[in-house]
Amino acid sequence: MTKKKSYFGGALAGIKTLLTGMDITMGEYATRKITEQYPENRKTQHIAERHRGTLVMPHDENGNNKCTACTLCEKACPNGSIKILSQMVTTADGKKKKLLTDYMYDLGDCMFCQLCVNACPQNAIEFVKDFENAVFNRNALKQHLNVPPTEEELAQYAENAKQAAAKAAEAAKQAETASGNDKKEEK
Repeated sequence: MTKKKSYFGGALAGIKTLLTGMDITMGEYATRKITEQYPENRKTQHIAERHRGTLVMPHDENGNNKCTACTLCEKACPNGSIKILSQMVTTADGKKKKLLTDYMYDLGDCMFCQLCVNACPQNAIEFVKDFENAVFNRNALKQHLNVPPTEEELAQYAENAKQAAAKAAEAAKQAETASGNDKKEEK
């Protein structure tokens, strides 16, 4: 059962609680305050190591992306702030591959959870410590991170596809001719 406090016992408990609060307040009052001179100290300002500012797609020394358009980051994003557009192309050796045409990132919708970075098998995207993202128009927060393929590259892929189709047609014709010869020999 609960023990009832007397009137004076309750008053003393209240005074003790008040003094505890005043002790914390006076301790905070006595500590030295540090003021950040923000706009002036941009170059020397300390930003935490784990800070997530803006998503970027670093490029290699040739200016190419490491992204293979696998869409794992798009699937991992909980609120759909990443949209990936890609197309299938034929390489010079006749193999098909996905080509990243557009990597759209909406900074205004991003919750900076880093699930997209963790899901990327190529380490093609990362967060940088940029924190000045204030804009007057929300459309300015929509960014295209990749370097789009040039018209020459797209024309080369189209030429590769034509050559691969011609080789496949030639191989099919030779296979048909060979199977026709085998049927004649059986008779």
